[in-house]
Amino acid sequence: MRGREEIANIAPKNLVKNDAIDSTRWSAYKPRSGDIIIGTAAKVGTHWVLQLASLLVFQSPEPKDLGFAPWPDAQFLMPLDEVLNMIESQAHRRILFTHLPFDALPIYDDVRYIHVARDGRDVCRSLLNHLSNMSTEHWNRVDENRLEGDANQWALGQSPRQPREFFLYWIETGSRNLDRADWFFETERSYWSERHRPNLLLVHFNDLKTDLSGEMRRISAFLEIPVNEATWPNLVEAATFDSMKRNGAQILAKAERLFRGGHETFFHKGTNERWREVLTEADLELYEKRAHTALSPGLFNWLRNGRGVAGNPALMPN
Repeated sequence: MRGREEIANIAPKNLVKNDAIDSTRWSAYKPRSGDIIIGTAAKVGTHWVLQLASLLVFQSPEPKDLGFAPWPDAQFLMPLDEVLNMIESQAHRRILFTHLPFDALPIYDDVRYIHVARDGRDVCRSLLNHLSNMSTEHWNRVDENRLEGDANQWALGQSPRQPREFFLYWIETGSRNLDRADWFFETERSYWSERHRPNLLLVHFNDLKTDLSGEMRRISAFLEIPVNEATWPNLVEAATFDSMKRNGAQILAKAERLFRGGHETFFHKGTNERWREVLTEADLELYEKRAHTALSPGLFNWLRNGRGVAGNPALMPN
């Protein structure tokens, strides 16, 4: 990495394997210098930052299907051989994404990692919309990979569909399922603990909403992609939620078959604090208690507020 302190490559320390995702699939990944990996919990703005990275790499505001950026650990979406063949055939700077904790990934010195964070209450509300609108084909794909004795797929398919009931289900302790707060907290802790790493950038959903151009410039600088001021306004416009939803059929073609309502459902509202409409004071106190138990004070502050309020995460105390 040019002008940066080198850090030794690190093998995964955390095994994650269920009917939806399999962290061992990353062992077949052969990195190229400059690869971009966007690692997040679910429903934090993953595809928003995928779009930003795509706009920066290709330097064009024209809608481009993000299907070129694979999710390797998702064993229900694409056979591993197809994932590998696709990325090996790409001559451009490659972009991949994952919903694994950072310590479940192989870490390479000259690969750039971007993590996106969001307030857990907003994540929960967005996750409910996501699960409620997954198509039969989507569920069937997950079910085909179900491991014997693994109740995760059943839990994902049978979790409550009313907002408050889903929150109470999500916040329960003792489950590592993808639709639970424990998984969200584990994922956030794993990236937060490595926030000083020079090849890891932490981005927050709140900051993308309040200063999209500024956050795009941060990401551009981190990726060492020069800003072309002549085309910059058009790139920023193409990264707005309204533009992404308007062009969703081209940007996320697979959503048309994997979600009821297609891209209109996947790119739902892009707003925060919808939980205020459904959660009681007792519910909010429960979240505060669970979050303060699961997260360090610095990480709690970061997830709640983002960089604009809490400050630069690399400079924040734990």
